[in-house]
Amino acid sequence: MPTILRTHRALVVGLMAVVLVLVVAARNGAAPPPDAAAGLAAFETVRQVFQHPRCQNCHIPGDAPLQFDEGLTHAMLVNRGPEGQGAAGLPCATCHATRNPPASYGAHVPPGAPNWHLPPPETKMVFINRTPAQLCRTIKDPKETRGKDLPAMLEHVAHDELVGWGWDPGAGRAPVPIPRAQVAAAFRTWMDAGAPCPTR
Repeated sequence: MPTILRTHRALVVGLMAVVLVLVVAARNGAAPPPDAAAGLAAFETVRQVFQHPRCQNCHIPGDAPLQFDEGLTHAMLVNRGPEGQGAAGLPCATCHATRNPPASYGAHVPPGAPNWHLPPPETKMVFINRTPAQLCRTIKDPKETRGKDLPAMLEHVAHDELVGWGWDPGAGRAPVPIPRAQVAAAFRTWMDAGAPCPTR
């Protein structure tokens, strides 16, 4: 009988502790962190955007950027160059201004956004032709992201002006179909869940 009472008492104390934690969390406005399944679902949203033509056309394994929705090799033998700003004599800014030209210019004219460039050659941050697992590892690796940790990557996705061009790419190009705020929220959910990577 004493053993049963001790067990009962321990269960009651344990339940009270759980309730207390939940009450404190509710009062502090804190939600429990997302679980791995929620994190993986959120990463799939991030993956869809990173592997959309607006993003992956510049996150390439080689040195020739791609263009258009079809991902064609950039015309005019454009090259990444030593710093991602284009080759000597043909920097990206030769054709790419700081904003898109007027729609009256027609489709497929050179688009524009501030600081138009590719990632530099030593940190290419490749998105194209990567499995979800490979892409996940890439964006978690500071050696691939030019030293950016996940909070810095989130800031980049949410606020960088060149990244934002993907949602307003000008005439003749499909914009990223998922709203930017939704992508940033998905990135945060994935990060808060411990940034789990898919198995494949």
